[in-house]
Amino acid sequence: MTDDESGATSASASPPRDLIPFRAAVRAWFAISWQTFGGPAGQIAVMQRTLVDEKRWIGQGRFLHALNYCMLLPGPEAQQLAVYTGWLLNGWRGGLVAGGLFVLPGMIALLVLSAIYVAFGETTVVSAVFAGLAPAVLAIVVQAVLRVGKRALRSPALVVLAVAAFVALTFFAVPFPLVVLGAGVIGWLVHRCAPAWIATTPRSDQADGPAPLIPDDALHTEKPSGRRALRVLVLGLLAWSLPVLAVALLTGVDSVFTQQGLFFSGSALVTFGGAYAVLAYVAQQAVQTYAWVTPGEMTRGLALAETTPGPLIMVVQFVAFLGAYRNPGDLDPWAAAVLGALLTTWVTFVPSFLFIFLGAPYVERLRGNKTLSSALTAITAAVVGVIANLALYFTTHTLFATSNPWTAGPLSFDVPDLTTIQPAALGIAVVAALLLFVVRWSVLRTLGVCALLGLALGLAGLL
Repeated sequence: MTDDESGATSASASPPRDLIPFRAAVRAWFAISWQTFGGPAGQIAVMQRTLVDEKRWIGQGRFLHALNYCMLLPGPEAQQLAVYTGWLLNGWRGGLVAGGLFVLPGMIALLVLSAIYVAFGETTVVSAVFAGLAPAVLAIVVQAVLRVGKRALRSPALVVLAVAAFVALTFFAVPFPLVVLGAGVIGWLVHRCAPAWIATTPRSDQADGPAPLIPDDALHTEKPSGRRALRVLVLGLLAWSLPVLAVALLTGVDSVFTQQGLFFSGSALVTFGGAYAVLAYVAQQAVQTYAWVTPGEMTRGLALAETTPGPLIMVVQFVAFLGAYRNPGDLDPWAAAVLGALLTTWVTFVPSFLFIFLGAPYVERLRGNKTLSSALTAITAAVVGVIANLALYFTTHTLFATSNPWTAGPLSFDVPDLTTIQPAALGIAVVAALLLFVVRWSVLRTLGVCALLGLALGLAGLL
């Protein structure tokens, strides 16, 4: 590669060509897609090992800068990072293939598991397995709180933000989007008034090994322009909205498909901080407002999503599958379930492609932007409180058979009935916590053991 070909100035003057053979890229992304267990941290680690450490297709600094950009966006940051890197290496088709393959295995797996749950969920064996998985999710969510908190809460002000987010969601029922927006605004204001309170810690962009194909200081990118941005925006919005408009016209504006298309399109815009953060919002709406699933089924869906590759936010497919199956309208329930699941998956992940293709040419302007970094830092701190709220929600509806709402003026809280505690669920949750925190097993291995425990207890009649 010549200097002119690799230089940022000349590369931005024309559309990017393939920096690696397209077939080699497809094979690499296909291999990555089947290793994306363990949530965003595990998924990013897989891409780090494959793309940065082994293949040396992209430099460490470029990889981290791309990740920072993706963390500014709503949606699954790991999938967006795949789209961004695929775009750098092979242009538009590289981004489409990388992002599509990142989602495909998990989508297929969860679609099959959702069908199995609907068909056999009331049998003793399947019910027992899910009874074992649900308590394990509690330990997994607590682990997420600790991991995100350790990384995000680097100052007393950030701890206060996390606590405030938890209190707002838990006791005042403040909508999740407002919590995220408020945290971002607070981060921006604090940066203007007292930036040391939420100062970010720079990360090293050094990596050992030969020079990467895409070095950190010479990026292969398209030239940003208003015409290009308008074209991407129009095509992206059409791809995003046309399926929702189609189901609205064919099934009516009050159908479950239109409701799901609109709701999950909206939730895709507020998925800051990863799937755990938005799941509290999704669970609240899916259970209380739309009654697509029960609280226990929301927990089981998360357990299923934990056992499949791909972004954890894929749990929305399970929610949509059950909701459409139970409200099929004029369609066969199975056809309705598949339609609802696929539509929900589409509107959840298409925005990620739009955000990356639209913003990638401008991403260099974000380097060193401390105002945006402060807003992101504040949002990430609030996300700790959001995930803690999710942990409390799952605890209430998994370890206790019943709970009662308690209100006093603006305060509102769901209080578990302590006399209805379920010892088997509590025991499995404790085992899961020991395996994760003491033995340090992987999430997938822990879920497998808990599923077997649930099966054994169910067959013994102890559930």
